Amino acid sequence: MKDALILVINPGSTSTKIAIFRNETNEMQKNITHSSEELQHFKTLFDQLEYRKEKIIDTITSAGYSLEDITAIASRGGVLKPLTSGVYPFSDQMIDDLRTGRYMLHASNLGAVIGQQLCQQYNIPGFIADPVTVDEMEDLARISGLNGIQRKSIWHALNQKHVARKASRKLRKHYEEVNLIVVHMGGGISIGVHKKGRCVDVNNALNGEGPFSSERAGTLPTLGLVDLCFSGPYTHAEMKKLLAGRGGMVSHLGTNNAKDVEDQSEEGAEEPKKIMNAMIYQLAKEIGRASAVLKGQVDSIIFTGGMAYSPVIVKQLKAHLGFIGAPFDVYPGEHEMEALASNILQVLNGEMKAKSYEG
Repeated sequence: MKDALILVINPGSTSTKIAIFRNETNEMQKNITHSSEELQHFKTLFDQLEYRKEKIIDTITSAGYSLEDITAIASRGGVLKPLTSGVYPFSDQMIDDLRTGRYMLHASNLGAVIGQQLCQQYNIPGFIADPVTVDEMEDLARISGLNGIQRKSIWHALNQKHVARKASRKLRKHYEEVNLIVVHMGGGISIGVHKKGRCVDVNNALNGEGPFSSERAGTLPTLGLVDLCFSGPYTHAEMKKLLAGRGGMVSHLGTNNAKDVEDQSEEGAEEPKKIMNAMIYQLAKEIGRASAVLKGQVDSIIFTGGMAYSPVIVKQLKAHLGFIGAPFDVYPGEHEMEALASNILQVLNGEMKAKSYEG
């Protein structure tokens, strides 16, 4: 395909990111913010659908584009059933699962639903790629220490897979030929063990495994958590919020802004410095455990996500992990828009085959 124009839609809780790619070139990107005053009028998540869709259309039109010229739509995949990595066309079953919150209600669920409506209106194809529930874990990695509770694969699959392929090309190899540890450091932290093209082990970054982050509690002392659950003041919903949203730095310092905590730490504030160092310590420990899955045969350790912009964090992690003997690679920020466009472009060009989503 000579000239594909791809609209990318990526909804968050208080914003909707959109971009238009002409083939691999990002021609326009906007972050449409939604104030609490605007959102308070909607009782449920999907009550926001028409409001968000109109905002997207208005933003595209204002930027000088027409939806009639769009070749395809790429939407962020929401919380779906466990899937193999790849690209999936919108389907009625997928949309129903997202709307009903069959697996979980999350703002990202809006992406494919909005995308499908626009696709139907303008008669163009639409897809998701590598949603957070991509599951390639090996069987041993699923087993926990309590029968009936399995470890789950919920992680930053879209960004991790994208930067893993970039890093592989830098090594002059295919993704399917290398062993990588990819560390996504954002509001949540996921540490993926990529073995010859598959993420065979990863912590559940959404529901609380691994190191604590700016707002997630991470793995906790088990009995202490049980005692807290039954201590009285917390409901089931409140406990979930405490673990994912009010944990980590928020719990210790009252903020989820890692950059502010780093700045305070650098200025000599003792408590921020201690908490920052503890997070880096836990991160390094989890990455070390990940290297054991690969028996030390690691071709590269990759840092990505918002905290990868911090030279302080990256430097300290390198100091902890030099013993592994693998080179380090850094891709700061989240590359989700680029990743979505790239995946869908490969399908449009016949370089990748789209998969089928069935309930």
